[in-house]
Amino acid sequence: MVDEKKEKMVQKEEKAGSETVLTREQLIKPVPQDGIPRRWYALHVLTTKEYEVCEKLKWGAKQRGIEDWVVNALVPKERITERRGGTSKVVEHKCFPGYILVQLPEHPEQYPELWSLIRETQGITGFVSSRRNVPTPIPDEEVEDIIAIMTGEQEAPKPKLEFSVGDRVKIVEGPFSNFVGRIEEINVERSTLKISVEIFSRTTTIEVESWQIEAF
Repeated sequence: MVDEKKEKMVQKEEKAGSETVLTREQLIKPVPQDGIPRRWYALHVLTTKEYEVCEKLKWGAKQRGIEDWVVNALVPKERITERRGGTSKVVEHKCFPGYILVQLPEHPEQYPELWSLIRETQGITGFVSSRRNVPTPIPDEEVEDIIAIMTGEQEAPKPKLEFSVGDRVKIVEGPFSNFVGRIEEINVERSTLKISVEIFSRTTTIEVESWQIEAF
């Protein structure tokens, strides 16, 4: 029951805001022209709470009158096409579950009110790559790539399949579930694999998607 509830929470988080692709102008707010340099930082947060933490952080900044110090907070995500049960649909998946990106004044540890907000916001467990309480910013080019993927300006890199030709695998989803076979061919672009299995004492080659199998 607990696992089912958790799965539903994850699915709800995955689908949040997935109806339309936001433009760069809709996704990223302009930085105030106040002379304060801003950088992007990664925060580690509780998994399945990414969107909630973003809203809490922005709301908390507004309550404290420092909303200009938390200009942007977002959950890195990408739109992918999933094919299950013979049908395809476009869904959003988090690129880095358990992490959010925030745009803050450089050296946020030097801003007591901001530092206190981040440490006290429920769901945040700390900065990524922090050295002696000095957060390390994310390289601008990496953030730019993430934003480009989120706005559809750039295609997300194809995931590397963790299988090789000749590997023995078990099919765990679909009409051939529980069959064990050997990988004959891999299509990285489509994330599909051709597997030879024995059905009624005859060897047959079938095509499955990467999410339908596991190592055996």
